[in-house]
Amino acid sequence: MKHLLNLLAAVALLVWGTYLVRTGILRVFGANLRHVLARSISTRPAAATAGLGVTALVQSSTATALIVSSFVGQGLVSLATALAVMLGADVGTSLMTVVFSFDLSWLSPLFILVGVVLFITRQSTPLGRFGRVLIGIGLMLLALRLVAESTAIIVRSPAVKAMLESLSSDILLEITVGAVLSVVAYSSLAIVLLTATLAASGAIPIDVALGLTLGANLGSGLLAVLATANASVEVRQVPMGNLVFKGVGVVLAAPFVGLWVRYLSPYISEHDKLVVIYHLVFNVLIALIFLALTDKVARVVEHWLPKPDKSLVAGRPHHLDPSALSTPSLAISNAAREALHQADVVETMLLGMLRVIKDNDLRLAQELRKMDDTVDQLYSAIKYYLTKISREALGEEESRRWTDIISFTINMEQIGDIVERVLQDIEDKKIKKGRNFSDAGMAEICELHARLVDNLRLGMSVFLNGSVRDAQRLLEEKARFRDLERAYAGTHLTRLSENTVQSIETSSLHLDLISDLKRINSHICSIAYPILDSAGALAPSRFRQVMPEQPSRAS
Repeated sequence: MKHLLNLLAAVALLVWGTYLVRTGILRVFGANLRHVLARSISTRPAAATAGLGVTALVQSSTATALIVSSFVGQGLVSLATALAVMLGADVGTSLMTVVFSFDLSWLSPLFILVGVVLFITRQSTPLGRFGRVLIGIGLMLLALRLVAESTAIIVRSPAVKAMLESLSSDILLEITVGAVLSVVAYSSLAIVLLTATLAASGAIPIDVALGLTLGANLGSGLLAVLATANASVEVRQVPMGNLVFKGVGVVLAAPFVGLWVRYLSPYISEHDKLVVIYHLVFNVLIALIFLALTDKVARVVEHWLPKPDKSLVAGRPHHLDPSALSTPSLAISNAAREALHQADVVETMLLGMLRVIKDNDLRLAQELRKMDDTVDQLYSAIKYYLTKISREALGEEESRRWTDIISFTINMEQIGDIVERVLQDIEDKKIKKGRNFSDAGMAEICELHARLVDNLRLGMSVFLNGSVRDAQRLLEEKARFRDLERAYAGTHLTRLSENTVQSIETSSLHLDLISDLKRINSHICSIAYPILDSAGALAPSRFRQVMPEQPSRAS
């Protein structure tokens, strides 16, 4: 029992080490890895090469699948190109399996020591996060040695021998076991390494080990499908296509496991090397066979998972993919895209508001007021999604972006509330009472509204691009809008003094409306403050410091 517990603990340590390496690399290079992938996928061979390189770093084809799936969801790359990336990603994982199959246990204490020192002393810096990666690699090497030692003892038990021998009777059973283990461990890399170690110690026959390896490959594809089960259709298409590659590959390779053992065993005497080389050759052959067929597989997957009609999902969060939460840079990007979706809904409300004012369209006013519920729902969804992102995993720039997104969505939610209240006032004080603004008053409202829409679009650009120059322009517009609001309030009072009937009837509504438009503009211009603050471009306060009044001397 003790030796079995030691083996299970060693396997758990191997899985944990793999997790530390994957998350550590993503925290250090997450945004840069996404940029590398985005720039390197112009052709299918280049896409496969980029997938190989990125996956060799993160040691997880599942993580690469999540990143490239987000590109498809954004419409940045085609599904066929994304599938080419995944073919390279599988080769990258198998290459790392070969590297870890060598006896590098002597490096384990060095990596753990250096990693712990870096992580503790520089925890919040990229160097400290790299220390986390070194700890993960050290734990993986240590775990592999512990697995070898534990299995060498356990395999001597007659009961264990009988149980392991039962696996050799059915290739389908071996594939199923390997697939289940990969899903449970969340890592095909860890399972292939474990299988190689068991084969080297004689715990399992070599043909059983190869069957488990095929199952581990199938399990990694299934794992990505499960990880994106709640994502949008565009995101789910990539892992589904990759699962097709793996499924067809396993079906083609399974009948020839015996040939691999028969013809290569005389040349590769070490069973662990035989397993990892088989894993590598399997993925290389799959990549070579299917690289030219990614278009056809993409069409099949698109037929299985058709894209929904966008008009039917206008109020639903489009981009908050829960599977991306393990990749903080990707999750931040998803939240930013959803915030822009929220701003699009607010823009629709603003544009419709002017039509209601001009045409007294009661039905449109009611529809627009209902859209505020959508704005509120999106705000709540984005806020909840951001709270699930580990703040410790974010770098300094990503932490600022996290704060910017929260601030942006709050402003959009408050704008939606103001527009809803304005529409209610228009219904009660103008439409239902049959009143109209004077021509001069309507012209002023149209001028303010046009500036408001332009400023909202400029604010969305500032939020998206972080341009300091555009942020400065936005603040300049705030001052201009304030001056216009004051001027138009004055001209309205002049019309009142001239006893203009329409101005008298709508006076309270007119003044409230231009005041509300100014409040909306203030929320829009607030988008500029975080950008200017981080760039050190905020001007000093306009308030003049007043010296305290000196007490008068007694005469």
